[in-house]
Amino acid sequence: MLNKHQHGQSTIEFIVLSLVLVPLTLIVPLLGKYIDIAHTTSIASRYVAFEGTVHHASSQNGWKSDATLASEVRRRFYSKHQLSIKTQDVVSETDDDRNALWTDHRGNHLLPDFNQITISTTTQNTPTIFNALNSAFDLSDNFGLNTDNLYRGDVSVRLANIESLQPFDNINLNIRRHTVLLVDPWASKSAGEVESKVKSAGLIFPYQLLDTTAKVLEIPINLFEFNASAPEIGKVEPDHVPADRLRPYR
Repeated sequence: MLNKHQHGQSTIEFIVLSLVLVPLTLIVPLLGKYIDIAHTTSIASRYVAFEGTVHHASSQNGWKSDATLASEVRRRFYSKHQLSIKTQDVVSETDDDRNALWTDHRGNHLLPDFNQITISTTTQNTPTIFNALNSAFDLSDNFGLNTDNLYRGDVSVRLANIESLQPFDNINLNIRRHTVLLVDPWASKSAGEVESKVKSAGLIFPYQLLDTTAKVLEIPINLFEFNASAPEIGKVEPDHVPADRLRPYR
């Protein structure tokens, strides 16, 4: 037989447990969504960095601007997954373009504004061995290699606070991730540019001296081999793929 002082004990225990369990059921999914956004931000930073391996100082169009990268990242990583990838397309601010999972317990978007996603890229100078030779022997020429090839991509995402859910109502969470790559733009746009760099390398590759010497040697060479040509110093001849090995573009 229960004592009259024990009446309502189960109700009180349920209320006390609810004070702990209800916030926990709200916070655990929220933490999972934060982790998902953080993981997405890491992948986005890798995308930004790897773009530097294609668009760099030696490429046809040079570096991509931060604004262009931001537009691509917002659509390709932070919108809903069903959106197709399109060149020069931008994500809209409508709910149709948003990731439906990134909401709080009230259905409010954790990322209410795509402009809260910002991109920052920086390049750092990486000296070449030719720069070291120039410093040691006071040379003024080299192969014209670009040294701004240590490329860093930063992605920052500022998320909305969660109303009436402490401490997330004033957390001001800003997720940042970065990736650094040696994009190595020691290349040229064409075979002609390679040849130009070789010929203008100065004392590191004294093309003019070697070319003059080769032309002088052409006379005695012809005495031993009729119609022989002088050595082609500094000539760059690119590889060509036979036409029958190329498939038509579809």
